[in-house]
Amino acid sequence: MTRGKHERKGVFMHIRIGYELTYDCLQPVPMLLMLNVHPARLGDLVVADEMVIEPETAIERYRDCFGNLCTRLVAAPGQIRLSADGIVRDGGEPDAVDNDARQHAIEDLPNAAMVFLLASRYCDVDRLSDTAWSLFGKTAPGWSRVQAIVDYVHNHLAFGYEHARSTRTALDAYRERIGVCRDFAHLSIAFCRAMNIPARYCTGYLGDIGVPPCDLPMDFSAWFEVYLSGRWYAFDARHNMPRIGRIPVAIGRDAADVAISTTFGPNTLTGFRVHTAEIVPAEVTPPVFAAHPP
Repeated sequence: MTRGKHERKGVFMHIRIGYELTYDCLQPVPMLLMLNVHPARLGDLVVADEMVIEPETAIERYRDCFGNLCTRLVAAPGQIRLSADGIVRDGGEPDAVDNDARQHAIEDLPNAAMVFLLASRYCDVDRLSDTAWSLFGKTAPGWSRVQAIVDYVHNHLAFGYEHARSTRTALDAYRERIGVCRDFAHLSIAFCRAMNIPARYCTGYLGDIGVPPCDLPMDFSAWFEVYLSGRWYAFDARHNMPRIGRIPVAIGRDAADVAISTTFGPNTLTGFRVHTAEIVPAEVTPPVFAAHPP
């Protein structure tokens, strides 16, 4: 496991988050959006990440079967701009590490965890089961086994935005040995489920807090969580180190459950910007976006 020295640890902080998405629509286009901070962190919002829609458009909100906050709207023909700018209060601790966390027997798992043992759209567990057991069958169950999976995926896949492909499954990533953060998460999840460890997909904000800044444009990030010792722990096979300031937006079986936007009609995404960074509490100036191609 690769570990970096965090510049800050366990220090209360405020993190500014937000996005700006622009679509050009040829006709009325229904949209389903998952862009709000996950309900698990609603109590930490100092400034709510309320969606601003230009032009003003009627919306409907609900929670899906995984508890994610969802927004429905119908975009009128022409251009629609969606944006938000919120502030989250964070404890400043890196992801929890518990080397003694134990793996549960399947019969002892809570009912809610069972769905995260099954194959899903991008996590083709059945096709990777034999590979998983050949690679990790001799590892100690529990935290050590999950970390062995994360170490393997981190070293097996080469990261690059140019490798993004929306149809790539965990098996595809294993064979092609390339991908983006979602592929690292999908392959890790599939291996964990094959080893009878409940694993779920997470997407959200992850800024360069406590680590050297990255020159790449900011984007939403993907990681995964596993159920050990009666709770969910975050793991990140792309970075393979505990990180500070991880703020979930949506949780599901895989990326198919948590798409930030699903559109039902002809449109073009012409603008995509995401920001997340630590700020001083009094900071209220508008965020500065890095250029990002659609």
